[in-house]
Amino acid sequence: MYTVTMLNECSCFKKSDFDSEKEFQFQREAYKYANTVVELMNEDFCSTHLFTANITTDDNFVIGVELNPNAGTCATDSNNSGCGTSCGC
Repeated sequence: MYTVTMLNECSCFKKSDFDSEKEFQFQREAYKYANTVVELMNEDFCSTHLFTANITTDDNFVIGVELNPNAGTCATDSNNSGCGTSCGC
């Protein structure tokens, strides 16, 4: 089995229908899913963060998140829970 894992969940991700971890039988399926989710998040989310898909040493995938240098200020959710980035989202 191959997994795609969201490394840090920003408030937009938490509000989405995406799962923070998903398993696949084939690596090709996991790769395609990770890249599709990253593309959708970068297009449809608030643009505060940039999302990237990366392969791990055990051939699984993680979706990373970092502060978008071209974005404005970062909004927090009502729980003030963070995504793990320096902006505090």
